[in-house]
Parts: sequence; C-alpha cells; structure tokens
Amino acid sequence: MIEEEIPMPSFVFENARVLDGSSDDGEYDRHIRVSEGMIDEVSDKPIKDANAIMIDLKGKTLMPGLIDCHVHVYSAAEDPSASSRMPNELVALHAAKIVKGMLLRGFTTVRDVGGATLGFKYALESGLIDGPRLTMCGKAFVQSGGHTDPRERGELISAETFNNQLGNVSKIVDGVDECRRAAREEIRKGAQFIKVMAGGGAAQLRMPRSWNAYSMDELRAFQEEAENAKTYVCVHAHSDESIARALACGIKSIEHCTLITPATAAIMAEKGAYSTPTISAYEGQIIEAERLGLDAAAVERLQWVRDRGPESLEIMHKAGVKICHGSDHLGFLHPHQNLEFNIRAEALPPIEVIRSTTLNAAELCLMPGKIGTIAAGAYADMIVIDGDPLKDISLLGDEGKSFQAIMKGGVFYKNELSH
Repeated sequence: MIEEEIPMPSFVFENARVLDGSSDDGEYDRHIRVSEGMIDEVSDKPIKDANAIMIDLKGKTLMPGLIDCHVHVYSAAEDPSASSRMPNELVALHAAKIVKGMLLRGFTTVRDVGGATLGFKYALESGLIDGPRLTMCGKAFVQSGGHTDPRERGELISAETFNNQLGNVSKIVDGVDECRRAAREEIRKGAQFIKVMAGGGAAQLRMPRSWNAYSMDELRAFQEEAENAKTYVCVHAHSDESIARALACGIKSIEHCTLITPATAAIMAEKGAYSTPTISAYEGQIIEAERLGLDAAAVERLQWVRDRGPESLEIMHKAGVKICHGSDHLGFLHPHQNLEFNIRAEALPPIEVIRSTTLNAAELCLMPGKIGTIAAGAYADMIVIDGDPLKDISLLGDEGKSFQAIMKGGVFYKNELSH
C-alpha cells in the first residue's frame, strides 16, 4: 500500500513588520503568503487565500531565519582534541543534537567551516534529522603543526589517522601538490567551498595567533583549485599579516579578522572580501571558564582577544567591508551562539548586525535571494519576534527565547502564535 503524501499547509502572514536588512527600518504592514515551503508572495495589500491558514502579526517583527557563517557541527566536545579522538558514530549522534539546538535558536541556515560531510547534509535535507540548511567545506586544511592539528608535541600518531576521524575539523596537508590533490578530493566529496587554516589560534600557545601558516604558493594552489571549481576559499586568520597574505592570493572570505588594520580593511573592501568574526566564541569560554578548567592566564588571553573584537568590527565597518555572522562554538558551548548579536551591537548599528545574519550571510553561503530575505521566491525560513530588534538587539541574543515562531521550509519548529 502506497501512502499518499500529505500536502503542506499554506499560510498567509498579515500586517507584519518585515525586517531583513533590505531597508534601514524595515517595511510595515506587509502580507506574506507561504506555499509549498516557499515565500510565494509579499504584498502591501491583503492577500486572499481561502485555503491558507491566516496569522495576524500586527505589532510583531517578521525576519528571515538567521544565518550563522561559522559553525562546526561535528565539534561534539569543547576540546577539539577530544572531538578528534571520539568514535565517529558518537560524533554523528552528537551532531544531530547540535544542529537541532541551532534551529531552535532561530538559525535556519549554517555554514560549516570544518568537518561536516555530505551524508550529514543529506540527512538534514531529507528530514531524517531536524536542523538548519547546511553549506559545507568538508574538512578544513591545516599544515603540520598548525592550528587544529590535534597531535600533541610528543605524539607519534600519523596525520592520516586523524584525517579519517569524523570529529577532526581539519585534514593535515603539506606541499603544493598535496594541497591541490586534497582540495580536489574535498570538492569531489561535496565541498561547496574550501577552508584553510592560514594562521595561529586566537589564544593558543602552541600555534600563536601571530604565526602565519602555509606558504604563498600553497595558498595560491588552494585558491586556483577553488576558482577552477567556480567557488571560493575562506581562511582562518587573526593577525593582520595573515589576512593580508590571504588577500594577496585572491582569497575573499576571511574568518575572525581580530587584529585587522584600517589599511588591510580598505583592501578587503576594495576586493569585495567578506569577514566573519566570531567574538562570542571567546566570550563563551570566559563565561564557562570554571567548567572548562581554564586557569587565570588562559582567561586573560581570551579576554584580550575578546576586547579586540569590537575594535575590529568598527575598523571593518568604517572601511565598508561586508561582515557576516559567525559563532565558532564547540561542545557544550554551542548554546552561547546568539551572544554574538549582543557583542556586535557594542560596535555596529543594529541594522548592520541584522544584515550580517541575513543579506550578507546569504551571499557568502552562495544563496542570495533564497535565504536571508523575505521576498517572493525565497525559502520560507522565518522567525517572528514580539518586539523590535532595532531598538533591542538582545531580542536576537537570548538563545531564541524571544522568538514566538521559527519556520524552516514552510514548517513550524516553534509556534507560539495564535490564529
């Protein structure tokens, strides 16, 4: 017996204040029809549809589902080395829980910048597990001894052992030819862009943030392979020098950007490069320092980096760099994901904080017009807020508690609305 497929319900949201970053103050008294998982119509006049469920959003704000451009869905433990040593099956089960939490915090699309696999993406797309849309790079690439090489100094374990671990965000590769082969292999396996660790860690002692990683020839090799596949390279870079080296190779997506200078920010803007800071990653570790077992020196290093974050945002905003939302949390720190909104408001106008998680982020995820917008032809990925985030950005920063509704693909995953 073949079961009949139950048609998706249609919805008409009435009298909504739409806020997606396409205008500085949003659009008031808009009417939006959702059908078959897509936004079918947006109008300033009432929409009549006898078959649709009518929902009045008078006095509420309707936003696109949030986009996080820097996550690691397979980072099951807060210690990257522990994730790298975790059984693959356990990592996958943790990941299912992690992405469901992201969706319930309002993130309907995430960009995984190290670790996620095509099979996991298929599981999300098929509805086997609940979570955001996923754009992914597969494994990130790290040089021997670089940031995210999980091997301790005294370990004699081969790179290949860790390269095959699901919980290891990176693949250890060295030399121009090996970088090319590795990039091609990740693209073969479904990578939508290439990620490279081009410098040291934020507060790491073993690979300090001032260190550069990969030769210019290796970076150019990654960039050429990405260009051949009609996609892009994003790099991990905290120091101004690491950022400048990447830009000189034609790379246009830079994570963190903690110590960027005005001169380098101007080059970023000129080249049309995107920045994805992740300041809440440091804030989260400071908050959870005791649980993480961090000593005073480690907290001091993290605080120093955290304090530079708003400064870098001001520099990039003044230069005209497109800034995207990122979080970079691991293990039990994932619930701090929305803290990024509150921190960014220390340096950016609220509308720019919103654009970083809507229009700008959609471009970086290579899905402009489909996500990060309330417009006909976009996926019906939306959140409803009883309040105005332009007046109170913390409405976005409380783990989704202020969201009355979360919809992805025309399906409610949270619905406290009356109709």
